[in-house]
Amino acid sequence: KVVEKCLALGAKKIFYIPADMSSPSEPERVVQFAVQKLGGLDYLVLNHIGVTRFQMWAGDVEYTRWLMQVNFFSYVALATAALPTLEKNKGSLVVVSSLTGKIPTPFTTSYSATKFALDGFFSSLRHELIMQKRNVSITLCILGLIDTDAALENTRGKVYLTAFPAPEAALAIIRGGATRVQEVFYPWWLKHTCCLWVLFRNDQVLQSYYNYSSP
Repeated sequence: KVVEKCLALGAKKIFYIPADMSSPSEPERVVQFAVQKLGGLDYLVLNHIGVTRFQMWAGDVEYTRWLMQVNFFSYVALATAALPTLEKNKGSLVVVSSLTGKIPTPFTTSYSATKFALDGFFSSLRHELIMQKRNVSITLCILGLIDTDAALENTRGKVYLTAFPAPEAALAIIRGGATRVQEVFYPWWLKHTCCLWVLFRNDQVLQSYYNYSSP
């Protein structure tokens, strides 16, 4: 579907490679393929996620370990493999995260853990790149609930929140990478939400946006 859409929009040439990001060997293979086909990288956008269970914690540690591999470790591996060519081209690394990586929420124990991990790793890496004078920008994108089919299906009947348009979210991600800002919030007011959460944390107010009845 993605290839067809790109062709319909006027793309002259398309390269793609299927890969399973739960496999530790795949990230480096994907970056090697991209560099070989494109001659280098100016931007690397990390935006894949594993199947997310939007539910109360049920004790499945193996699932959490798998999701951490897909949502976090593969991001680290992809970025590490791409850093040399990004540095050569003074490029940009764009990491798509979530509001649940800033504010812990119900039904997202494993998912939230992976997103907090992204913030910790890539925000620390940004400091190190600046200190080493390596010209690669890192943009962390913090998204709210987006109206993708998967997100709407997972959250249906469980949250009292508005889902925002995926095309606008994509545009915000592109703008953030192109302007090399450190963080992008979409919708924009999520930045104020995070600040208010730090100053006036109220768990009961947050929980009121979620639909849960004790058995």
